[in-house]
Amino acid sequence: MGQQETVATSLADTVREGIGAALAQVDADLARRYPGDPGTRQPVHTVYVPGDVFAADTVRSWGDQALAALDEHAPDAAALAAVLGIPDTLAADVHDRVRAKLTREPVEDLRIDFEDGYGPRPDAEEDEAAARAAALVAAAYREGTAAPYMGIRMKCMEAAVRDRGIRTLDIFLTGLMEAGGLPDGLVLTLPKVTYAEQVTAMVRLLEAFEKARGLESGRIGFEIQIETTQSILGADGRATVARMIEAAEGRATSLHYGTFDYSASCGVSAAHQSLDHPVADHAKAVMQVAAAGTGVRLSDGSTNVLPVGPTERVHDAWRLHHGLVRRSLARAYYQGWDMHPGHLPTRYAAVYAFYREGLEQAAARLVAYVAKAGGAVMDEPATAKALSGYLLRGLDCGAVDTAEVARLTGLTRADLDALAGRPAATA
Repeated sequence: MGQQETVATSLADTVREGIGAALAQVDADLARRYPGDPGTRQPVHTVYVPGDVFAADTVRSWGDQALAALDEHAPDAAALAAVLGIPDTLAADVHDRVRAKLTREPVEDLRIDFEDGYGPRPDAEEDEAAARAAALVAAAYREGTAAPYMGIRMKCMEAAVRDRGIRTLDIFLTGLMEAGGLPDGLVLTLPKVTYAEQVTAMVRLLEAFEKARGLESGRIGFEIQIETTQSILGADGRATVARMIEAAEGRATSLHYGTFDYSASCGVSAAHQSLDHPVADHAKAVMQVAAAGTGVRLSDGSTNVLPVGPTERVHDAWRLHHGLVRRSLARAYYQGWDMHPGHLPTRYAAVYAFYREGLEQAAARLVAYVAKAGGAVMDEPATAKALSGYLLRGLDCGAVDTAEVARLTGLTRADLDALAGRPAATA
């Protein structure tokens, strides 16, 4: 007794060692291609503002306009709940949190647009706008008025606009460097990608800039905007988006679905171009599978129905936007585009209701999993990972508080990060 029993085996150690050696390259490839979640905060939306419209007070102005719309068209919790169908049990909390968010941090991610929202301009005019954008972004980070994430969308890598896009990017990044360096929240967007080689060109461009300015290699990442059919299915009949992620050589931070360009390229008529159209669902399903496990995030697109005009029309637009955001969240698209300040109330109302309505159930299931106590649902490690990720996203956007998650689960942020398979949390 007390001695470990010897069990019988038939295979020599050399068999195990040989298999390990044979799969060593596969192990390394899996680790490189599928590193998992980066552990950073993902914004719930991206706000696009044309380069000539962006100003020092844009973030605050959007928040003020959103608050004014809320006060005019849904002045209290009951009114907002009635418009959007938010359960009475959540109405007051969601309304209060939306107002607080619009006051404190109305925009989580802002992209200054030099592409479709800006259009073709004389070179001198775009040069000036790009330099001005850099100066304003640098000042905003310096003064503490910036959105957590900010950057530009340049023109694409197609021949007609390639040189202009490269020059705008150079002016913007150079302006930031001259003003003190690249901010941690810098985000760049490469639109209308059709070939993986265009992604490779963006990588070479950023490498050249890093070398010219003495930056660490790989310092600058970028988003890939999926808004052409060629980015989903190539001319050879093969899926393309995974090749684009590979071509980014670790610099791709996210894939953004471009609602209207992609729908139009599929021949969808203007009246039916929407986030919930079947062509959109197909493209986003391909994006989702390609990005899974790579650490590349996903963002849905936008609606072009603006909440403006009389209250009845605003309410109709709010219900549409709220429903689309809810639909995206349920399909694991945790980010989307907002094109008007009036979209902010419904963005945050949908996001906050989504995380608050499932808070107690997610916490209870996670507690049971950690305690190995079982329960009405038998969860596996993959589900515990999803439950932890759900709570972490709720914490990041302000839908739930650290104290209430700790009270319901007994877990710290570090515990949740570990369960979610994330590295230690960073901003």
